[in-house]
Amino acid sequence: MAKAATETTQQDGEFRTGWPAVLACFCMALLAWGFGLYGQSVYLAELTRVHHWSTGLISAANTWCWLAGALAMTRVPGLIARFGPRAVLIGGSLLIAGGAWLETRVAAPWQLFAATTIIALGWAGSSSVAIATTLALWFDRRRGFALSLAQNGASVAGFTVAPALVALVAAWGLRPAVGAVLAGLLALVLPLLWFALRAPPLAPQHRPGLQTAALRDPRFWAVSGPFALAMTAQVGFIVHQVPFLLPQLGPGRTAWVVAAATLAAVLGRIALGTVIDRLNQRAAAAASMALQALGMVLMLALPAPATLVAGMLLFGVSVGNMITLPPLVVARAFPPASYAAVVGLNGAVVQVCFAFGPGLLGLIHDARGGYDAVLATCAAFQLLAAAIMLRGARWAAA
Repeated sequence: MAKAATETTQQDGEFRTGWPAVLACFCMALLAWGFGLYGQSVYLAELTRVHHWSTGLISAANTWCWLAGALAMTRVPGLIARFGPRAVLIGGSLLIAGGAWLETRVAAPWQLFAATTIIALGWAGSSSVAIATTLALWFDRRRGFALSLAQNGASVAGFTVAPALVALVAAWGLRPAVGAVLAGLLALVLPLLWFALRAPPLAPQHRPGLQTAALRDPRFWAVSGPFALAMTAQVGFIVHQVPFLLPQLGPGRTAWVVAAATLAAVLGRIALGTVIDRLNQRAAAAASMALQALGMVLMLALPAPATLVAGMLLFGVSVGNMITLPPLVVARAFPPASYAAVVGLNGAVVQVCFAFGPGLLGLIHDARGGYDAVLATCAAFQLLAAAIMLRGARWAAA
């Protein structure tokens, strides 16, 4: 009884001191995912219309953004240890906003790649690795719940920032729309980061050389391998979900189903987040991967409107958890001194892989003449990832 009461008191203490950091990271995630992921399709589509650039050029710029962001991501834990989380997260937010603002003013392909490079650097300093490394300075026992709350900003961006951009671009044009949304988000995010992250209770830790050692450690690949497979399928399908659904559901129902799947991601992350700190987190990750595979198989086997909706909801409910779970599995597999370095490296490896997800699925679609093979590939990736995740528990315990 005394031990349970002590743990409850410690958990309550974490949230009393750490909830401002959670709120700040939540709002930063709105900005990061709103313009680093969801918003890109909005303003890049407008650039295609204005400049008549090819889809291949736009896709190449997106892929470069993910790859450059992955390279920069490995440096984030070291920067946080050197300069503190406040400086790094504020810098990341400003970079991603600056890159998005520049994208509305590009007139040549090289300018597009320059702007996406700035977004990539900002993404590294304001997305999952930066959030996980920062919240580890406030949370231990309830780290999973804190991460799930903070990273819900990523899902909320999908049905707030992106629709706002679409509506405002139609009404005002690209530059005023992007400028207005950026100004509003920065006015919210920057003061929160400044005040909430000024005095973390723990000092950031980073030891050079740990990432090189992790690359030779089977425990690292037992974590990063399955998440790389799963996220390649997840990100690839998210990019292709609209053209897959449109012929069968039409524009109105497709928009509704995509929004419902995004809401399911929020609810799924909250539901799992309330209990994830008491669960076997590898098993939870494997279950999330299997759930996405089930959704894919359902849509593949029974492509009727009702089963398409059910499959999309099964897919969506674990989308958010696939972002939250990697830092938690890393924390169980590696000692605290290695946490920041390994989280950064894991994020980079996973992002390098999923950068090629949309292109890979596009090639499969073109080769097979439809989306059946795409769904089958995604399901196979998820099931293989789940199997490796469960088997990898032996390495984690070694």
